[in-house]
Amino acid sequence: MTRRPFPTTRTGRTLTSAVLLGVLLTGCTASTTSVSLSEAETTTAQTDEGSAEVVQIVDTDVFDSSVLHDVDLTIDEADLVELLETYQSTGDKDWASATITIDGQTFSDVGVRLKGNSSLRAADTSSDPAELPWLIRLDKYIDGQSLDGYTEFVVRSNASETSLNEAVALDLLALAGLASEHAIATAFSVNGEQAQLRLVVQNLDETWEEENFTTDGLLYKAESTGDYTYRGDDPDAYDDVFDQETGDEDTLEPLIGFLDFINNSSDEDFAAELGDLLDVNAFATYLAFEDLIGNGDAIDGPGNNSFLRWDETTGQFTVVAWDHNEVLGVGPGGTTGAVPGAPGGTTTGGQAGLPPGGPGGLGGPGGNMQPNSAANPLVERFLANDEFEALYDEATVHLQALLYGSGAADEILQQRVDVLTSQASDLVDAGTVASEAQTIAGYFTR
Repeated sequence: MTRRPFPTTRTGRTLTSAVLLGVLLTGCTASTTSVSLSEAETTTAQTDEGSAEVVQIVDTDVFDSSVLHDVDLTIDEADLVELLETYQSTGDKDWASATITIDGQTFSDVGVRLKGNSSLRAADTSSDPAELPWLIRLDKYIDGQSLDGYTEFVVRSNASETSLNEAVALDLLALAGLASEHAIATAFSVNGEQAQLRLVVQNLDETWEEENFTTDGLLYKAESTGDYTYRGDDPDAYDDVFDQETGDEDTLEPLIGFLDFINNSSDEDFAAELGDLLDVNAFATYLAFEDLIGNGDAIDGPGNNSFLRWDETTGQFTVVAWDHNEVLGVGPGGTTGAVPGAPGGTTTGGQAGLPPGGPGGLGGPGGNMQPNSAANPLVERFLANDEFEALYDEATVHLQALLYGSGAADEILQQRVDVLTSQASDLVDAGTVASEAQTIAGYFTR
C-alpha cells in the first residue's frame, strides 16, 4: 500500500477562519494545507520535531470568528408552541416561517426548525427557545436568500456554558486537514428576550461541500436511529439509517454497495480493496483526531455522528466528522473525566478529563488507547488489520505534533477565549471562561 503523508490535505477548500490554519513543521512529513489570504500574520512555535510556522487568517464575513455576532430570531409564539408540541408528541421536526436579524441584517420568511437528538430530550413548551438547538435556512421559502453566500446556520447545544470545546475542536479539525465547519460565537435571542451565548456553525450543505471538495459527489448523513450495518439492497430499508443531503441524483446505490462491502467482504478482500472504496488515509486521520480530542460520540459512539461523502470521480467515500459538543473534557451534563478508549468509551484515569497513558497519548509513544470500535463494523475491521492500524498509529503521532506539540492548539484556544472575555462578558463571566479553557488546555499538555 502506498502511504500518503499525514494529515491529508483538505480537498479544494479555501480556509478562512480566524484561527491557525497552516502549520509547517520542519522535519515532519506533513503535507501543507493551502490557504487563501486576504489578511495574514505569521508566528513561530517550537516542537520536539522542530519549529512551526503558523499562518493566521482573518475572515471578513458572517463566519468571522474574531468577533461576537448578534443573532435575533423572531417567530410567532403560536408557531413556536406548535413546533415544540409536534416534536414532543411525534418526534417530528417541522419547519416554520420566521424573521431573523444577523449583525443588523434582517431576513424575512426564513425557515426554522429544531435540530438535534439527545440535546432535545427535555425540550417542551416550557423550554427557553434561546437555549434550544435550531437549524436556520434563509432560502427555505425565498429562493436565493443568503448572507455572504451562506444559507444554512446551525445553533448548537453544548453541555458547557461557553461551547469553547466544540469551537476549538472544529478549528483543530481544519488544521488536521479534514473537512470542518465554520463556527462563531453569538449572542442569540428569540423574540427579543434575554440573549444567550450560543455557538453557531455552518451546516453541511451544498455550499459546505463546494468549499471542501473539488469534485461532484453525494453526501449522506448517518441518522442517530441507524448504524453502519448492511440491510439489503432495498433503499427503503435505509429510511431511518442514512439521509442524502446533496447531489442532483437521489440515490443510495453507492452507499448500499459500500455498506455491503464493509460488512460482508472477506478479510482478504477487505484489506486489498478497501482503499478503492474509502480514503483510508483520511479515515485513519479522522480516527486519530477524534481520539486526541476525547470524543466518545463519533462514528462509533451512541449518536452515530458522521456523514459519508461519495466522490463521483474516484468512487471513494470519505468519513466526515460531525457533532463535537462532547469533546476536550466535556461530556453529557458538562462532566469531565470520561474519555473513549476502553469498552464503552468510559476509561478514566489520572487528571480529570485526561486519558490514561504516558506522553504521546492515544496510540502514540507511551499511549495505550484506541477508538471505541464496538458499534461500527468499519472501525472494527479497519483497526483489526495491521496495515490500517499502522496508518492510525502514524496519524496519531503526527497529529499530536501538528496540533498540540506545535503550540497551535494553545493559540487557537486563546483566540477563542479572547473573543469571549472581551466581547461577551455580559453573557458569560470571565471565571467560567477561564475554568472551561483550563479543562480544554489539559488535553494539549498530556
